[in-house]
Amino acid sequence: MSDVLELTEARLRTAFGEPDARAAVTFLGTERIEVLRFSDAETGVVRYATLGMSRQPMSDPTSVTSDPVRGPRAELILTVRTGYADTDKLLRPLATLAASPQVEGIVVAPGASLDVGDPLWPGAPFSAVLVAEPGGLVEDLPLDPPMDPVRFFPLLPMTPNEAAWKRVHGAAALHDRWLSAGTDLRDPVRGTVQLGD
Repeated sequence: MSDVLELTEARLRTAFGEPDARAAVTFLGTERIEVLRFSDAETGVVRYATLGMSRQPMSDPTSVTSDPVRGPRAELILTVRTGYADTDKLLRPLATLAASPQVEGIVVAPGASLDVGDPLWPGAPFSAVLVAEPGGLVEDLPLDPPMDPVRFFPLLPMTPNEAAWKRVHGAAALHDRWLSAGTDLRDPVRGTVQLGD
């Protein structure tokens, strides 16, 4: 499946340019996950993208057998503003999230919450992320049939209060709160959006 990863990396480079750093993480019983860092001096943001999650399709945890070819494939992208926090420390937590389909047998999809249980980087007010709709940052990567395309999911960091509120009210309601408050979701030190009625 190295071809899938080569095509996936090429798609990321087309969208973001050359990565200025990369790191590899391997978890027991899983294949290697890389995290690529793309810095954009013009906009003052840095994007972290996983590479390796799409190596194999995600399978339904209720399924008795997994299909090695068919099924959704994805990579994760997290974007933050530079200069406010040591966000490079999120490489391992991000790789952990990317390995979760292999480790926990979950299918990552828009609206899902993913939680690493610890701050995403030192001092971060976030330990969880909301999976957003793909296609806005990086277009889906078609693969030869019968393989599903690789989709690139943006991750939106959530504070513990936001994650708890989202569990009750849903992802769309949290999005509405962020939008109405003009929340900068790329701010690595932002506080919790107003959640009261």
